[in-house]
Amino acid sequence: MTLVEAITLGIVQGLTEFLPVSSTAHLRIVPALLGWDDPGAAYSAVIQCGTLAAVCVAMRGDIAALLWGFFRGIATGRPWGSPESRVSLLILLGTLPIVVVGFALRKLIKGEARRLEVVIGALVAATVLMAVAEIVIRLRQRRGPTGRHGLEGIGLADGLGMGLSQVLALVPGTSRSGVTISSGMLGGLDRQTAARFSFLLSLPAVAAAGLLEAWQERSAIFGSTESITMAAAGTLAAALVGYGAIRWLLAMLGSHTLWPFIIYRLVLAAFLAWSLAAGWVPAVG
Repeated sequence: MTLVEAITLGIVQGLTEFLPVSSTAHLRIVPALLGWDDPGAAYSAVIQCGTLAAVCVAMRGDIAALLWGFFRGIATGRPWGSPESRVSLLILLGTLPIVVVGFALRKLIKGEARRLEVVIGALVAATVLMAVAEIVIRLRQRRGPTGRHGLEGIGLADGLGMGLSQVLALVPGTSRSGVTISSGMLGGLDRQTAARFSFLLSLPAVAAAGLLEAWQERSAIFGSTESITMAAAGTLAAALVGYGAIRWLLAMLGSHTLWPFIIYRLVLAAFLAWSLAAGWVPAVG
């Protein structure tokens, strides 16, 4: 991997981790289209640490409030007593499914799940979910309510539903933000609140995946000065671009829908299917 490749893939990671278009799919697609080697699940997970840093900075107010609420709830014996302590517990609860499934299917996720046929299928399937969520929220708006707003409106069903939907993001092409935001919207949250909780929910899973992959693949990723430089460059690029992507998406969802992303995903899926059939890109990196 060259420095240009590392920075390019970091930018792709930062831009697509939070936009509902699937970062893992783009990290599989972009190298294929440019004739580069697939960076692999390990490199993808490590540069996710950059987007983890972006979430921590962009949402530092929410994170500080949740941490304070969590420890105050434990200290007072009322862990469900405030919105902050409740949401922090829901994040932990919602993280359990992806940890369990991710560990059980880790070989599949690193191997056959990265085939372009799988990516295309996941793109289409998750896009259908996003479209359904937009249709449901449009029908709800006709009746008056626009959805529960603010973290105080998040309940147990939201945490469980978005946590379970996050498991789908293990398949490249799905989009963690896409399926979790859609799940939250279907459960009754407005777009902005669903996005906020989606980003906060991603923190433990992204941190665990990045640290685990960094440890397991430490000899390959950190075995030389060159490999360390590539990992650092990709992570920094992902952090800088990811911060901008978070701020933009949260502002955008305050007054816009997911339809532009839905259309983009369908066009991308069609283009990939055509490219694969024409032999432009290989099924396996």
